[in-house]
Order: sequence, then structure tokens, then C-alpha cells
Amino acid sequence: MSKEKEIEIADPESEQTANEEQPQPEVQEAEEDIEMAEEAAEADPVAKLEAENAELKDQLLRKIAEFDNYRKRTLKEKTELILNGGEKTITAILPVLDDMERAVADTTDDPQAIKEGMELILKKFVKTLESIGVKKIDTEDKDFDVDFHEAIAMVPGMGDEKKGKVIDCVQTGYTLNDKVIRHAKVAVGQ
Repeated sequence: MSKEKEIEIADPESEQTANEEQPQPEVQEAEEDIEMAEEAAEADPVAKLEAENAELKDQLLRKIAEFDNYRKRTLKEKTELILNGGEKTITAILPVLDDMERAVADTTDDPQAIKEGMELILKKFVKTLESIGVKKIDTEDKDFDVDFHEAIAMVPGMGDEKKGKVIDCVQTGYTLNDKVIRHAKVAVGQ
């Protein structure tokens, strides 16, 4: 038996304060069990098995602590992602907002200049949305598809060639990274 063991056995109060200072008493106990078992393993096979058992117990405790740390870290990362996930989108849209503010602050009375300015801002906004993965659902001369379209009206008397086809788009639909975020509201031929 080592001198540390003799000191711990002789003074139980010092053992309590030492355990209070250690963050993981199970790991320390497992290491002590390993040392004791290795000394006794030389004597008989039962002690050898006890040493192996103590070593496996130590490995298990370490893996449990490692997994717990992993779980806490991924939970923290997920929380940060939820809180700050829209930062990229907002940053991309801010230049369009700046253009809108400049257009509102402009004092020109020329309606053509105002219209051209708004068209430029609209093009910039559409380009910004496309850069972050938002795409317009195409409806022109397409077959009605429930995955992308929402029928809000049925138009009778359009003929057989227009039956089941999109006649008119009332509200544009959009996808984000190939996932529909808003269905296109359309009128369908009957």
C-alpha cells in the first residue's frame, strides 16, 4: 500500500476535504481501484479480473463525462444558431432597405424617375433573395401541381388543352433551397 493510502485511512477528515476539492470523485476512486487491483493481480487471477473491471469502470466513467460535455456543447451551439440564424439574411437585405430609405427621402416629383428607381430596388431585392436561396415558383403554362400550387379558382370553358393547367397566378409562390415556403395561388382550367 502506498503512503497516500495510509494517510487517507489514518485521517478521514482530510479525505473528505480532498474529495470536496476533486471535481469528479468517481474517476479518482476508479483510479485508486485500478492501482489496488494491479498490485493484487500479481497474486491471483481473481485480482487480475478485478483490476480489469476497475479499468473498464474508469473508461466508462470517462466516456460518460465526455458524452455529457458533448451534449452540453451541441445544445449551446443549437441555441446560438436559433438566436443568430437569421443574421445572414438580415445582413443581405439591409442594402435594399438603405435603397428604399433613399427613395423615400428623395424629393423629386418626376413619376417616371420614381418608377425606375422602384424597379431597380425591386430587381436588387429579387437578386438578394436569390443569393440566399429563395426562388420564385414558375406558373406560366404549367400543369397544376399540388406540391407547388394552391388552386383558389376553377375556370370553366377553357377547352381541353387548358384543362388542369394554370391559367392565372394570383399570388407568387416561393421556394427556399428547393423547399416550398409559400405555395403559388393560381386559377386552374376546368
